Amino acid sequence: MRKRLVNPLSLVNMRDLLDAAEKGCYAVGAYSVANMECIRGVIEAVEACRAPAIIQIAESRLAHSPLYLIAPMMLAAARRASVPVAVHLDHGKTLPCIREALELGFTSVMCDGSALPFGENLALTAEVARMAAPYGAAVEAEVGRVGKTEEGGNAEGMIASVDDCARMDEIGVDALAVGIGNAHGIYTAAPNLRYDVLEHIRGRLRAHPVLHGGSGLTDEQFRRVISLGMRKINIATDIFMAQAGACDGTDIFANIRSSVGAVHAVVERYARLFGSEGKA
Repeated sequence: MRKRLVNPLSLVNMRDLLDAAEKGCYAVGAYSVANMECIRGVIEAVEACRAPAIIQIAESRLAHSPLYLIAPMMLAAARRASVPVAVHLDHGKTLPCIREALELGFTSVMCDGSALPFGENLALTAEVARMAAPYGAAVEAEVGRVGKTEEGGNAEGMIASVDDCARMDEIGVDALAVGIGNAHGIYTAAPNLRYDVLEHIRGRLRAHPVLHGGSGLTDEQFRRVISLGMRKINIATDIFMAQAGACDGTDIFANIRSSVGAVHAVVERYARLFGSEGKA
């Protein structure tokens, strides 16, 4: 990544990115990162195609990439980017972790209470919304449950209830991950996405719908969900697989270059597919 002075306008709130995407009828890519190479590859790709972006890390990944180490890299990359970048905690499940992300400077956090009974999920998300308010940070929630887990387990997905989406929206969240038959990790069969859920909530919510489990969907599926109002699409597995596949041999510096390049290629393709190219 070339040397650049800090851009005071580049680290942005996810809320603003999604509002702009709604007006422009495109989606913003939310790209999961795990190390410096991931971060560099994402930023260089979105700069190359002039696309706004979200860089994120899930709480479950912090055992490998501790927040106190990776957060400063994510924030520094966003502040030096030439395009708008939000820094997001994905799948935050515990209040201490969410609080730490806010204190470090993340501009949005996700409260994932999807494994809880809906009433408990609602109460936890309301608490996170109160916690995030003094920081001005955006909040994402989840209704229904995205299949599998962020670490690739076998938890079954659950289709979101339209009424539950409306009740969660009343809290004032900015983004809502909606279970429509999507899943994290690698799809073992073509997913049957429930577009009807998106059709029913279209125009009823203040929050912007979010698609988790984007890796492995077809281009047509992406175009369809974007046309139905999806404004944030998460990509993780494709990034991590490309990065792992690019590393070969014992030359660590060659592996760094290859890893950055592999991530760049994945992210640039998605930014164009999501319609965010040229929107920065």
